Amino acid sequence: MRRPARRRSSLGGCACAGGAKGGRGGRAPPAKRGMVVGQRVGVDAFERLPHDLVLAVLAGLAASAACPADLAAAALACRRFRELAAHPAVLSRAPAAAVAVRAARWSEAAHRFLRRCAAAGNLHACYFLGMVRFYCLGARATGAALLARAAAGGHAAALYALAVVEFNGSSGGGKADKDPSAGVALCARAAWLGHVPALRELGHCLQDGYGARRDAAAGRRLLLHAAARELLSRHYRRRGDGAEDDNDAASRFMMEWWALNRKAPPTARDGGGEGDDTDLRLCSHARCGRRETRRHEFRRCSACGSASYCSRACQALDWKRAHRGQCAAAR
Repeated sequence: MRRPARRRSSLGGCACAGGAKGGRGGRAPPAKRGMVVGQRVGVDAFERLPHDLVLAVLAGLAASAACPADLAAAALACRRFRELAAHPAVLSRAPAAAVAVRAARWSEAAHRFLRRCAAAGNLHACYFLGMVRFYCLGARATGAALLARAAAGGHAAALYALAVVEFNGSSGGGKADKDPSAGVALCARAAWLGHVPALRELGHCLQDGYGARRDAAAGRRLLLHAAARELLSRHYRRRGDGAEDDNDAASRFMMEWWALNRKAPPTARDGGGEGDDTDLRLCSHARCGRRETRRHEFRRCSACGSASYCSRACQALDWKRAHRGQCAAAR
């Protein structure tokens, strides 16, 4: 019988020769070409992802960031992440902890980062940068504008910060610029949003009849409510379930700022010095960090006059924690 003829491939012997000479400039083997092409397709597939999907991923990372370094780490992952990390849709989702810059790491880059977050509509950045500019950098006009922007968006800590400004008349004028009724209204709004310092301040205002009609019973109820809320927040923080408040982050920055700054004004307990800077005093409450914007702006202890406070809430807290044992009139 006749043997069936073997069908030759379309490449023929040239294919074998080309396979043998693939390493010397011939055509690469099919397997190797497939690996290279597969790698290129993978890179191109990532680059061709729609911007909306990448922004959604970055926004999710920004929302779960625990510190500013988390946002920086996400931006350094690749070139595309670095380009899209500064998008307003990403910066506006950053939580309070992600914009809480430490005073020891303050720089022009940190200032620029906070400005970008504030321009993107991030209320936490507006409040934090507003407090830094108003009390630390001396830019009271821009600081008050940022605080007002955050307060207009319903930021409770910014509402309380503006209330303290109204109580002290520290918006750039003198004592005649004090507006206790406006401060009480801002405190009431912040207390309704659940801000504990504003709730405590409102209780003292009602007890003293400052900026509102005196109602001692309602003031005591608000103070008891504020104490209960504070104890509950401390309990959750000890368990690790509670996040740091915006007011705590801003106060921590201001305290660290004055500790690092050599020209930091002394507290009333330290005694004053000569010059404009030394005449401006810090709030005697150790966890506040606010500084006077003019001489004799803060109220002093009516018994000894050696302690200054930016608000009634700070005075009440410091009396319980420290000043009761230091006040000469109470001994």
